[in-house]
Amino acid sequence: MASAARLKLVAQEVLAALGKPAGLRGAQRVSALHINTNPVTPIATNSYIQGTTTIPLLTKTVGQCLEETAHRFPDREALVFCRDGVRKTFAQFIQEVDQAAAGLLAIGLKKGDRLGMWGPNKYEWVLMQFATAQAGIILVSVNPAYQAQELEFVIKKVGCKALVFPTQFKTQRYYEILKQTCPELEKSSPGGIKSKRLPDLSVVITLDSKLPGAFQMSEVMQAGDSSHMKQLRDVQQTLSCNEPVNIQFTSGTTGSPKGATLSHRNIVNNANLIGLRLGVNQQESRTALPVPLYHCLGSVGGGMVMAVHGAPAIFSSLSFEGKAVLEAVAQEKCSLLHGTPTMFIDMLSQPEFDSYDLSSLQGGIIAGSPVPPEIMKKIMTKMNMRDIVVAYGTTENSPVTFMGFPQDNISQRTETVGCIFPHTEAKIEDPETGEIAALNSPGELQIRGYCVMLGYWEDPVKTNEVIADDRWYKTGDIAVLDKYGYCKIVGRCKDMIIRGGENIYPAELEQFLHTHPKIEEVQVIGVKDQRMGEEICACIRVKAGQECTAEEIKAFCKGKISHFKIPRYIVFMEKYPLTVSGKIQKYKLREQMEKQLLF
Repeated sequence: MASAARLKLVAQEVLAALGKPAGLRGAQRVSALHINTNPVTPIATNSYIQGTTTIPLLTKTVGQCLEETAHRFPDREALVFCRDGVRKTFAQFIQEVDQAAAGLLAIGLKKGDRLGMWGPNKYEWVLMQFATAQAGIILVSVNPAYQAQELEFVIKKVGCKALVFPTQFKTQRYYEILKQTCPELEKSSPGGIKSKRLPDLSVVITLDSKLPGAFQMSEVMQAGDSSHMKQLRDVQQTLSCNEPVNIQFTSGTTGSPKGATLSHRNIVNNANLIGLRLGVNQQESRTALPVPLYHCLGSVGGGMVMAVHGAPAIFSSLSFEGKAVLEAVAQEKCSLLHGTPTMFIDMLSQPEFDSYDLSSLQGGIIAGSPVPPEIMKKIMTKMNMRDIVVAYGTTENSPVTFMGFPQDNISQRTETVGCIFPHTEAKIEDPETGEIAALNSPGELQIRGYCVMLGYWEDPVKTNEVIADDRWYKTGDIAVLDKYGYCKIVGRCKDMIIRGGENIYPAELEQFLHTHPKIEEVQVIGVKDQRMGEEICACIRVKAGQECTAEEIKAFCKGKISHFKIPRYIVFMEKYPLTVSGKIQKYKLREQMEKQLLF
């Protein structure tokens, strides 16, 4: 009996060593073939896939990655902030990171405390990202557009002890907004805030002006002495890669933000795998980053890839400006550029687009929402980004789980989100049966592996809604998988339109409508209808100088798509409601349309 149990254990260990999950039935294991290059022969027999395990996972902390890279490339540029004229080599950056980390300890922060970073893309954002990681403090990425009520929610939710921000950016007067919730700030001594509504908050740090109750960043940089540097080294000895390093709030495209808690292991490995698939480890790839740092594409795809691979990160402006990105690419000779589809559409429509020298560009990542094929083709030809790839993921998955290969053919590049990442499993579950779906059949995409977050901060109920006991994470996205292991996102479970019993996927309609010559951008949503349950509404932005009518759009659809997919309502708009990271808030758009169409 004992030997049978031992044999079973050995079999499980062998399966684990091969990277095959012992708990999966045989039919699923057939699909668990390993891939680290773009597959040219079928590799999947059903909608389950597992990435290669031949690339080892890293067991380093964020700080260890930066230290090793600074040792390898001390004189290479690590960071450029074009608008502020800031340039730092790796040697300069690591020195300032340690100085800032010692300063944070000197003003009373300790391992495990939460520090909120609230502001646009400035050098101090990345400085705090790495200084907190070095000192075992958990960085909380706070949306720079938050107003008093939203700010109060996140500070209370995660118990921020410290908050860092600039005095003002555009119309955002950060100090004044904080005072609405924390009126005690003005009469407090720096580091000694005692707030009734924000009981955990004691430290406020401003990046520029000296304001009552706040430390200035320059004071923090000078606060640490040799004893605090020793304290910092002692703390580093206790850090584990499995500990939390960052809390990123979900964008709020579906309601209240939740604090996805990510470990060093989560983001270090995701950044490593992003860099490997992009090929940044083979050359010094200067990366233009117009995406916000508070969002995971900026902090992991930008800041962490810089630290793990030594890829210089070039921030074009404090918040997204299409013209500034083109200028930065031309001046800094960037070879990679990451952004959302909305950002690329804006760059392509800049009036002086043709005057910028984009010859240094080779590729980059487009992510955040589905990419219409017509837009992808323009980026590849007009922006010289022949190696651009789509990445797909969620904040809760650190973030990337699927990504294309630069060698992919045009249909794979424009119609899918690429292939599974190493050390990551994906399955598509049939919504009717709960079983793994057949190939090319839509269902909810689920993810398992190193990348799954630790959980939502102090919210076991919400965590258990999305992470099962066997650690499968439910993405809430409807997807299909083909026999080569390429994944196509069809839509959000919550976005799917059910019109008279027919399931309609907005992404499919959006891609079709993008082929209309007058359409710049389109969003498709479902709006309430008494007879059909839901009707289709297409919200369209036309190209500059063009005029278009609803009749014209309906005539374009007729005979090309099923009659039930032709939008009942066509609304022309100038802009969509966006999150600060450039994602379209479909639930807000739906509310707006239902009001406008008088439901």
